[in-house]
Amino acid sequence: MQVLRHPEATNDPRDPRNNEVVSPGADIYDGNLSTPINSSPLVKSYLSALPAYRQGLSPQRRGLEVGFFHGLWIILPFTLLGPLRDTPMAALSGLLSGFGLLLISALSISLYGATNPPAPTATITTPNPPQELATGHGWNEYAGGFLLGGILGAVLTYFLLSNTALFQHFGTGL
Repeated sequence: MQVLRHPEATNDPRDPRNNEVVSPGADIYDGNLSTPINSSPLVKSYLSALPAYRQGLSPQRRGLEVGFFHGLWIILPFTLLGPLRDTPMAALSGLLSGFGLLLISALSISLYGATNPPAPTATITTPNPPQELATGHGWNEYAGGFLLGGILGAVLTYFLLSNTALFQHFGTGL
């Protein structure tokens, strides 16, 4: 049990800052409560199917899947809301901006891995977190997969955005 005091507490017994705050370990109030939502079998099966928690994946494969799906949507805000949104170069501008954001994200993930991150902890919804992401090497592999998957997803989205007229043509029955 840990006893904490307010840093500005005085020795006056009437001072409310003098009260002790008790924080026992493994308390139900630590933010890991079992609720009908997070402990339901449906939510547990959904979360365990996500690439971040799926068993048997390498860190690179996890990063590839997460990066691919991020790459699919990450260029859309740049394309649809950027300064070149009403020009023929909107999709290319979005692609290049998306590449930049994906590169910054991958570098941030690698930097996080270099800080000697703590091992993933088991929670109610994720009882078996991936232990491969407990090392800097695992995070670097994850970052490499994230960058490659993100670039592939962004290129696919760019292809779809650049060829919308072709798809509209097929939709009208040639």
